Amino acid sequence: MARFKSQPTPNPNSLKITRKKGRFIDSGLLTFTSPAEAESHPLAAALFRLEGVVNILILPDFLTVSKHPDRPWKPLWREIEKTLEGFFD
Repeated sequence: MARFKSQPTPNPNSLKITRKKGRFIDSGLLTFTSPAEAESHPLAAALFRLEGVVNILILPDFLTVSKHPDRPWKPLWREIEKTLEGFFD
């Protein structure tokens, strides 16, 4: 059973991701628009290492990952899910 669920957003280059159990952060909102901005946050930094990721928004109950328009979702989603599973183990 998947621990993470993705949902489309109005932006076809963004996915909303939720967890079955737990939160992504305790409170607030974090946004990262580059790998340099994400350096100090381990999850955001790990997601930016995936080819095509251009923006990350993290809230307690979900995160949104945005990709470059040329990058297809199917292979990227598998990489995102693997990254999240490794981060939250």
